[in-house]
Amino acid sequence: MTPLTWQWLSFDSLSNLQLYQMLALRSEVFVVEQDCAYQDLDGKDLKALHLVGALDDKVLATARLLPVGVSYPDAASIGRIVVHPSLRGQDLGRKTVKLALEQYQRLWPSEALLIGAQARLTRFYEELGFVSEGEIYDEDGIDHITMRWAKCA
Repeated sequence: MTPLTWQWLSFDSLSNLQLYQMLALRSEVFVVEQDCAYQDLDGKDLKALHLVGALDDKVLATARLLPVGVSYPDAASIGRIVVHPSLRGQDLGRKTVKLALEQYQRLWPSEALLIGAQARLTRFYEELGFVSEGEIYDEDGIDHITMRWAKCA
């Protein structure tokens, strides 16, 4: 596995370069690769804690952790989980989610945790302790499903 340096940063703590690289990575995967025109800059980054995985000052993995009330009225959330395409197959997606879950447990252990997962990744999230809730829904042309972390991973 590629040895990344991991940091948790508030929006105000991100350097200009980190923010630029984080947004560029999200755009590369979510907009270009997945052919999905959507509004990535949704205002939630301002309220999030950002997990940044970098190698030689290049952001190669990221996720955002959102407090209760930002994405869901009664639950915290993890979102915008992404790993650079060149690093796939190294379990960095799993590592990114696990680090986000650890931080969530430190900050809000008594709060529920929900994610809006791409439906094609249901099994991946189930292996990390998430369970599906409700029906598959369309978000920006991609099937998604709400998943709750069952705290058993």
